[in-house]
Amino acid sequence: MRVELSDEARRYIGRFDELTGVAPTDCLVESDRLVFVVPAGEMASAIGQGGETVAEAERRLGKSIELVEDADTAEAFVASTLAPAAVNAVTISEQNDRVAYVEVPEADRGVAIGADGANIETARRLAERHYDVDDVQLT
Repeated sequence: MRVELSDEARRYIGRFDELTGVAPTDCLVESDRLVFVVPAGEMASAIGQGGETVAEAERRLGKSIELVEDADTAEAFVASTLAPAAVNAVTISEQNDRVAYVEVPEADRGVAIGADGANIETARRLAERHYDVDDVQLT
């Protein structure tokens, strides 16, 4: 699926690439944070040793940064969007709507949902943009 990027998102992607050497494939621009989707296998480079690289990018871009690792399947991608919450399984329903049902341990539900629902909402937006998943539900 082809992701449409705003000019602002493109600028942030270019700047992040300059700062880290990792070229994200997507960027969600929110008021207080940026969410970058980085290619599979490049998460360690984007974070840097001890988180130094991403911390410097946050300082220079003036926003909190969250990273999501891209994946080959919708199920793996949805699990990645909810990290660091532990995800036991993801099932995609193919009925009227495509819904990702995510099995998360009770102890990690708060992490998966995030403050004011920010994490689950980010997972929903990214899953829809990349895999045409209409909703993400925790089970």
